[in-house]
Amino acid sequence: MRAEILSCGTELLLGHITDTNATYLAQSLAALGIDLYFVSQVGDNQGRIVETLQRAWQRSDLIIMTGGLGPTEDDLARESISALLGETMQVDSDLEATLRARFAHSRGPMPERNLKQASLIPSAQTLPNPVGTAPGWWVERDGRIIVAMPGVPREMYRMWEQEVVPRLAPSTGGLIFTRILRVSGLGESAVEERLGDLIHLTNPTLATYAKTDAVDVRITAKATTGEEAERQVAEMEVRVRQLLGQYIFGVDKETLAGVVGNLLLTQKHTLGVMESLTGGLLSNMITNVAGSSNYFIGGLVTYSTDLKAQMGVPRDTLDRYGAVSEETARAMAHAVRERLGVDFGLGITGVAGPDEQEGKPVGTVYFAVEGPQGIVTGRGPGWRASRDDNKRFAALAALNLLRRFLEGTIQPEH
Repeated sequence: MRAEILSCGTELLLGHITDTNATYLAQSLAALGIDLYFVSQVGDNQGRIVETLQRAWQRSDLIIMTGGLGPTEDDLARESISALLGETMQVDSDLEATLRARFAHSRGPMPERNLKQASLIPSAQTLPNPVGTAPGWWVERDGRIIVAMPGVPREMYRMWEQEVVPRLAPSTGGLIFTRILRVSGLGESAVEERLGDLIHLTNPTLATYAKTDAVDVRITAKATTGEEAERQVAEMEVRVRQLLGQYIFGVDKETLAGVVGNLLLTQKHTLGVMESLTGGLLSNMITNVAGSSNYFIGGLVTYSTDLKAQMGVPRDTLDRYGAVSEETARAMAHAVRERLGVDFGLGITGVAGPDEQEGKPVGTVYFAVEGPQGIVTGRGPGWRASRDDNKRFAALAALNLLRRFLEGTIQPEH
């Protein structure tokens, strides 16, 4: 099956937003075993949308549209599909009733301009959208499929995963099963190098993706039954885990902060952090996990040297080694553990940029975790990335060190 993505919205062409929907869909199509050949962006102009659809209709079996399903005059996805196929849109009474009821429940009377969101053409079926007002369209004609979905990412993700993928499965010539293994502590090229010839297999297939919080290894198998596809993936996962070992921290949508939180919760431990370089970002990552109040006692953002000393970091350590050093990170981990009375204290300090500090290059980071069994330390490589990236890399590296400590894959100093 040949697929094509068409993203609608003038805001995309003006650079006001990034087309993350297309990236997400491209990755999902690969996991489904569907070949993606073209990705296009087009503004809110019906003539140009229809022209782009005509090209897609001639060369692709599956056309996936995002955006243009809103109620305003510049939302033209439905009208463009109707023009392409020469079919007339009509308001569906059941859709209208559902839409009016939703507005009455949460927003009051429905504006009449929203009525077009209850329209269909003869070749279209509704794709429900319980998290928004715009239903999608599933259109089948002449051996081709058009899927039209909202441009709002959370609405589109839900519609794709819950409504579209199950309808596409029979068209892929088999059933697909995918598992994502999440990796921290190795770059994408290093992960691929460790996987070796496994990358070149055709079923199951392996692919690596560098994400903002990890490197993902996608394992996908295609078989005549879902059970067989899942079995093939499970067998490959064993081989991948043998090659990547403790660098794998989770699966599918798990995050480092979530995995660390679960370890703390199950081991009945508490955590406190003292952070300098990251300026509160580390605490933010930790508290983004639901239920983190059960194990995270709090964090201290000690950005200045004086505040570090006031919070318990020995002044002689700061005078001798400076605010950016392994010794200071160790002292911070100990100080926050003592001050907050927690089982584990995590300290992090470094140079975010743009200039070096205390003779340390931009991106230098030191972090330490102290627990009942002792202390472990880590050091970042000096990434020389943007200030935001350096802070994010540092927070993730610190969380990964804590994970390994809790899992017992790194031995503490006593």
